[in-house]
Amino acid sequence: MMRLLATLRIALRALRRNVLRTILTALGVIIGVGAVIAMVSIGTGAKAQVEAQIAALGQNVILVMAGGVSRGGVFSGMGSAGTLKVEDAEAIRNEVEGVACVSPEVRVPAQVTAGNVNWNTSIYGESEEYFDLRRWPIEEGGAFGAADVRSASRIAVLGKTVVKELFGETSAVGQTIRIRGVPFVVSGVLSSKGSNFFGQDQDDAVIVPHTTAMRRLFGITALRSIQISAASDKLVEPILEQVTALLRQRHRIPEGRDDDFHVHTQQELAEMATSTAKIMTTLLGSIAGVSLLVGGIGIMNIMLVSVTERTREIGIRLAVGAKRRDILMQFLIEAVTLSVGGGIIGVVAGLAASEVISRQMNWPTQTPPESVALAFLFSAAVGIFFGFYPARRASRLDPIEALRYE
Repeated sequence: MMRLLATLRIALRALRRNVLRTILTALGVIIGVGAVIAMVSIGTGAKAQVEAQIAALGQNVILVMAGGVSRGGVFSGMGSAGTLKVEDAEAIRNEVEGVACVSPEVRVPAQVTAGNVNWNTSIYGESEEYFDLRRWPIEEGGAFGAADVRSASRIAVLGKTVVKELFGETSAVGQTIRIRGVPFVVSGVLSSKGSNFFGQDQDDAVIVPHTTAMRRLFGITALRSIQISAASDKLVEPILEQVTALLRQRHRIPEGRDDDFHVHTQQELAEMATSTAKIMTTLLGSIAGVSLLVGGIGIMNIMLVSVTERTREIGIRLAVGAKRRDILMQFLIEAVTLSVGGGIIGVVAGLAASEVISRQMNWPTQTPPESVALAFLFSAAVGIFFGFYPARRASRLDPIEALRYE
């Protein structure tokens, strides 16, 4: 133990001889570790934000999108083909076990006016269950009910962005707006949800009964999608299978033919949305990892120079009784000290950089503890790996030849 402590003191004394070179050598590791932590924090933060936005869709949500039928070699994308009807949504509600909420959905962009102010937004036709399905609370006023859906009432619930553009700071509840010239009474204002994982402002929306949207506004009979909420997470997969089988039966799709609809679970949507964030995190982390390797090469280079400069010192130590393993440990400790010290400073720099990015650029960052530990351990491993060859070379010097070295 005493021998190891003495070797450590000698190694630290050698590093202090040329402080500037020591700092510049450690700088490569500092930059590498800091870049790894900052890049992983950015990628992980983006992934967490997307997951939070998916969770904002509601709990145990299953989304049925129209489209998928091929006619004349042309494939209809999701939401583009009129293959879903209100009757399909009713059949799902009545015949599929475990369904908690169902909302037939149509969505059409339109201009909304209030007095002499107008705003282009998206009009959503939904059922009264939509607000529970999306877990979207009403901040002011109230939502429409089942009676409003049955009677195709001209009643609307506004998102925060629409309220701000049309009414400013004035309360919108009880006010009249016009959608394509048709008057609607505002019954409520939704709480703010911000942007979704596609970058769209969820608060820039007007929600009306789907019957009203289809009959009074747009004159359409087909749905864009059907949103379903399962009573529990364990029922999601069984409901998905039942919905698929029911719609194939209702649409009279023969065995072996493709579906004319798409069914996705919330988990599938989350995986699709976070795949880009995962790739970005991996890519950024890999690029930063390369800079850490470059820092390791820098350590190796400087240690080789140090061995050459201190050849006579090594010869003297061997001549007075130092063992080769002592020389090996001395130079290895110097390399590890450079990498570990650089790793500690790099961790602090990476955490500080991610915090600055989060505050100054409004970019979500999240630093997983395991990434900090991994970056630090990797920096130590770099020191051992790139420091071993110079240390071994120093320990294998011939004492007589080393003493002759000028």
